[in-house]
Amino acid sequence: MTTSSRFHARWGEDSLRRAVDAAGIALWEWNVDTDAFEMDERGFALWDVSSVEALTFEHLSAKIHPADRDRVRAAFFATRAVVGPYEIDFRTLVGTEVRWISARGRGSDEDIVKRAMVGVFLDVTGRKQAEESSELLAGEMSHRVKNLLTIASSLARITSRSSSSIEDMLAQLTNRLTALGRAHDLVRPLPGNEGAAALLGDIFTVLLAPYDDQGAFAGRVRISVPRMGIGERAAGSLALVVHELATNSLKYGSLSSNEGALDVSGSVADQHVTLTWTEQGGPEIATPSETQGYGSRLLRATVEGALGGSLSYDWLKTGVTVALELNSELLSV
Repeated sequence: MTTSSRFHARWGEDSLRRAVDAAGIALWEWNVDTDAFEMDERGFALWDVSSVEALTFEHLSAKIHPADRDRVRAAFFATRAVVGPYEIDFRTLVGTEVRWISARGRGSDEDIVKRAMVGVFLDVTGRKQAEESSELLAGEMSHRVKNLLTIASSLARITSRSSSSIEDMLAQLTNRLTALGRAHDLVRPLPGNEGAAALLGDIFTVLLAPYDDQGAFAGRVRISVPRMGIGERAAGSLALVVHELATNSLKYGSLSSNEGALDVSGSVADQHVTLTWTEQGGPEIATPSETQGYGSRLLRATVEGALGGSLSYDWLKTGVTVALELNSELLSV
């Protein structure tokens, strides 16, 4: 008995069906001439279509995400004449839910003659979401590293202007960079995501300490916010917001100037926490503008998403005022 015959004898239809079920594979067959499309029960469930009515590829393609539809149609139509394996990943819309499906198959001379393509569908939503999260994290970390290098350079420049000697500058810069390191720890997500991580005022104090002047010039950063605990998850999100605002101020706003000052105030009403970030004494703002770089998009996405709030700007020649409306319940998480 050959190896091939022993394989077929051992792996019968029942064994293969159980293996397919265990892998979560949906089977399909497409007649390229009539456009008739057949699937097993898992396929109908994956696409959220009825198994009672006759199905065509054109009907099924209506479920494909509009951004992927033409690409998928072109790939499927190409299998009419393609000999060999093929694979394509695409998104589908099931109600408001976006799913990722991987279609895989193999075309042979025999399939082309019979005009029937056979393949499988795999739900790869989890893998795609993990890839998107990794890409987002990589972009975010790259953005933070660039910001940290800019901040370190700016802090050195600011410190040099107020130092009386090299030793004094070294001491001040060391203290500021140490404070910046503590601030950066707050920006990183912490494991567990449970319990109150810090008081609201402490988060602002720690994060903004590197930017305040020292000695006789101390006090240009003033903080007056409600006394309330912030959950671990919210602390990371809020720290990211404060860090981004401070970075922008150090680049373009009041913290870039010796005469600049920053006031952070807040209040609590119903289920909302209002925080107001007010800059004064920085470079004059000639044209009100809200940049749409990565940092600005990250800032707005964090406020509106993780903190369930809103963000608005009031551009004045004396400095920008940023109003943050945050969900108090989400701040406790």
